[in-house]
This record gives sequence, C-alpha cells and structure tokens, in this order.
Amino acid sequence: MQQLNSLIQEASNLGAGRADQEVARIMQICNACRYCEGFCAVFPAMTRRIEFNTADVHYLANLCHNCGACLHACQYAPPHDFAVNVPLAMAKVRQETYIDFAWPHAFGSLYKNNGVTLAMASSISLIAFLLLTLALNGTLFLAPNGGNFYAIFSHNTLALMFGAVFLFAILAIAVGVIRFWSQVSPGAITGVAAAEATHDVLSLKYLGGGHGEGCNNEDDAFSLWRKRFHHFTFYGFMLCFASTSVATLYHYLLGLSAPYALNSLPVILGTLGGIGLLIGPTGLLYLNYKRDSAHGDANQKPMDRAFILLLLLISATGLALLAYRDTTWMPILLAVHLGFVMGFFLTMPYGKFAHGIYRTAALLKNAIEKRQKNSLQLGAD
Repeated sequence: MQQLNSLIQEASNLGAGRADQEVARIMQICNACRYCEGFCAVFPAMTRRIEFNTADVHYLANLCHNCGACLHACQYAPPHDFAVNVPLAMAKVRQETYIDFAWPHAFGSLYKNNGVTLAMASSISLIAFLLLTLALNGTLFLAPNGGNFYAIFSHNTLALMFGAVFLFAILAIAVGVIRFWSQVSPGAITGVAAAEATHDVLSLKYLGGGHGEGCNNEDDAFSLWRKRFHHFTFYGFMLCFASTSVATLYHYLLGLSAPYALNSLPVILGTLGGIGLLIGPTGLLYLNYKRDSAHGDANQKPMDRAFILLLLLISATGLALLAYRDTTWMPILLAVHLGFVMGFFLTMPYGKFAHGIYRTAALLKNAIEKRQKNSLQLGAD
C-alpha cells in the first residue's frame, strides 16, 4: 500500500498542463491504482503501458465513451488533491484530436469555439439563398404537383450541389482519420479484430458502463437512456442514408424517378429514420442539458448541441416535407430542409460527428492490440 501511494503521489506531482499532459498524469495515477480496470476498454489498454506519449493519449481519449462510471468510483476524484477526472481530461483531448487532425486545419479551429453559431449560420445562409433562388425563379409558391421536388430544383442541380458538399465532407473526414490512424496504429488489421470492433460500434458496447447498467448522467445513478438515445440517433441516421442510397439506385439503375409512393422502400426507410432522428437527438439534447458538468468538458457543449440540434432539425423538416409535399408549402419546406442538410454536411468533419469516426478507429486499434503479446505482462486481455 505504501508503494502504491508513493507511485500515485509521484504521478500527481507532475501537475496539470496541456490536455494531453493531464491525461498522461491521470493515467499514471490510474495505472498505479487500477480499481477501475474492469470498467471499460480504456483501463485494460492503459495497463499495457507504463508511459503515455501523444499517440497513446489520443488513442485512449477516443477509446473513452464518457460513461462517467470511473469518476464516481474514483477515490482520488475532486475534491481530492490529485483531482483525477478521467471523463473531463479525455473529453478535452478528443476535441484536440478533431482540431489537430482536421482538414483543412483552419476549419477545425473555427468550429472549436463557434459550434452552434457556425452550424446555424451556415444552414440559415443556405436556406436564405435557396429561398431567394426560388423567388427569383418564380417557384417559391407553386400549385400542388404530387410532391415532385425536381419541379423546384432539377435532379442534376441537387446531385451536383449536394454531391460536391458530401464528397468534400467525406474527403475531410478521411484525411483526418488517416492521419489519426497513422499516429496510433499498432499493426495490421485482421478480420477477427475488424469483426470485434464492428460489433462494439454497432452495439455501443461501452455506453453500457463496465457493469452493463448504463452511464451516469446528472448524478451517480446508472441509466441506459444515453445508450438508447444513441441507438435511435445512429440507426435513424443509417436508415436515412439507406433511404437515399436506395432512391439513387431506383433513379439510375431502374429508371424510377421521384416522387416515390408512401409505401415505397425509400419513403419507408426515410420515415423510420426520421422518427429515429426525432427521438434520439431530442433525448440526447435533454440529457446534455441535465448532465453533471464534471462528466465532461463544459466548453464543448456548444459543439455537442450544434450536432444534435442539426440532426433534430433535419429530421423535423424532412418529415414535415413528406407530410406537406403535395401542398403549396412544399417549395419552402424543401428549401429549409435542404439548407439544414447542407449545413450538416459542411460542418460534420469538424464537429461532434467526428467522434463516431475516431472512436471507431480507436476501437479497431483496441481489438488489434488485445491480440498482440503484452510485453509488460500487465493486466488481462
């Protein structure tokens, strides 16, 4: 016990510096204590190291799912002098990850302090532009036309406009995560490791806490609602993406042009996805406002809420557009919906959306690393 206290005191004396230095300090304390070793993937990964360089810190921070269990279990958490707060320290490094690996880099720095402002300003500016375009074309108010969006904006116009923005977003995300992987990669990707990482991502395994009872939110009580709302959000987004993909196949392969019937596969998938993106983001936004400030970095709430709010607005306007597509309100609702969608695409490489991509990469590294020999012979794989 005396040796343990000596190790912890030595680590605590390193002091807090930059976010990555603070994580390294805390991990050395945790590595000496190891009370939370069974809580999530972070602590077993921690035991495979005795020092924590920048790559290790970036990896562990993105492996953390911010469930909060370790904060409430820690005997060295504030107000203790050691001030061990793993969720807060990890959250700060995750934001550094999004900024450091962002492409172009300036966009990441801009989004850091202006999450809601930038997301909303981008969307509103695009909505205003689209509405002005409709007004100048004389298509702002049209008689009901059966929900034919292409009478408002041609298919080629929409494909070119959104295709360019979407491809830019994918390129920016790809460049960032490749840079991240180049820094933290431990070795070759195997099929078994990829399968485990895929399972962990799709099941949101580590949002269940180390005991499976869920996360902590406003207090030390455990709840699965954060995990459930994440599931609604994730699978709602994927259903909407599937709807768009199916509609694309209908158009180019089968020669079937929109609008599609309410009982068609694209509309069914989009409606289910839209409902998921109403339930999930609404719940996450509520939990975000209720969450204890010690469970993360309060300075990142604007970035978090911008992402959630955009998803919610996209879903709400999309469902409204479906409901009123055969009315005179359709052109206005279409412009509003497209504006929010494009605003989301423009900002998603630099905001909260990025956490899903980097966390997936971290889970893949974890699955690979677990299958490698632990040269320290510390911890259980």
